[in-house]
Amino acid sequence: MSEIIELELSYLAAAIPEGLEKCEHKTLSDVYFPASAAHAKLRIRQKGDTFELTKKTQADPNNAGNQREENIQLTLEEYGALAAGEGRSLTKTRYYLPYRGLTAEVDVFEGALAGLIIIEFEFDSPEVKNAFVMPDFCLADVTQEEFIAGGVLAGKSYADLQPQLEQFRYRPLT
Repeated sequence: MSEIIELELSYLAAAIPEGLEKCEHKTLSDVYFPASAAHAKLRIRQKGDTFELTKKTQADPNNAGNQREENIQLTLEEYGALAAGEGRSLTKTRYYLPYRGLTAEVDVFEGALAGLIIIEFEFDSPEVKNAFVMPDFCLADVTQEEFIAGGVLAGKSYADLQPQLEQFRYRPLT
């Protein structure tokens, strides 16, 4: 098992970043548990031929962008058994966009969440994170917004999120 502290910022996309279609990308299938939780913190993920169990908790109660992440690698059989349980799922394509020495993880949601694009940046230190300036292809910082967390998004539709997204003047992107 590995444990890391993530330092990240999350943004709603203002536009699809230029050159995104040329970037490395992977389809991610996530299932969050328990299905009854308003904000599930336990997830299984399939990323290509890799399977993992992840639990995320806030490392800093005042900053949702600082997350403690615990990961356990799974076999295909373990993933399949867990995926058959009661959970809420989502699928997205994650693009890895180089941006000023960092990598923007551009999540393009599929299925019922189509039209939603979230962009995340991870940082090596609090100083680099605090000095970061939002790129022009981003609309709004939603790092502290719980409605945008994967464990909340899973099992929802774009229509479910529309009232919160409208507060940021977000419009669906395709």
